[in-house]
Amino acid sequence: MKVFPNLVVCEHCDAVYRRPMLAPGESVRCEVCAASFHRAGRLNVDRWLALTVAATVVYVIANVCPLIRISFKGLHNEATLWQSVAALAHGSAALIAVPAALTVIVIPLLHMLLLGWVLLHARRGRRAPGFHIAMKLLVVLRPWSMLEVALIGILVSVIKLAGFLYVTPGVGLWAISVLTVLFTLIAGPDIRHLWDSTESAVRS
Repeated sequence: MKVFPNLVVCEHCDAVYRRPMLAPGESVRCEVCAASFHRAGRLNVDRWLALTVAATVVYVIANVCPLIRISFKGLHNEATLWQSVAALAHGSAALIAVPAALTVIVIPLLHMLLLGWVLLHARRGRRAPGFHIAMKLLVVLRPWSMLEVALIGILVSVIKLAGFLYVTPGVGLWAISVLTVLFTLIAGPDIRHLWDSTESAVRS
């Protein structure tokens, strides 16, 4: 429980200010160190939760459907995201198979599930069970999601293969493209204001 709910502290220099009332998208800059330390989210809880659910659905599609279809002299082959990562374990890039699986598949899913859990309860005006642990994990996991890097790598591979084979983008590739956009939207907002929006439930 916060002892001084009307105060906010700059995380960069520990300067203390009265908590301002901000419009969506506005931020506060510290007078001491000039760092931006308090920002109002552009998404309310309902929209944030809706985007998180949508991202989770698209995530399932991205992992189930083939990324690309390769054709050569009448032979065809398809590969899903899981199959692509598994293939790394049997090649010269075996050392990056586990990090690739974690940063592209496991961590994004864990991030979406944790965020959805917190937002689902925040929508009802209360803190989720394990709220403190979930919030800390969300902060830790965010930098380790590499969906953007994976998408760029897949597109580069498609372009290179297209010079030798007939390559057709699959549903999975389109799904990853959409997922990258959605994940950026849901992971971008500052989650710290969820502490404030659920503060009343703790005090009651």
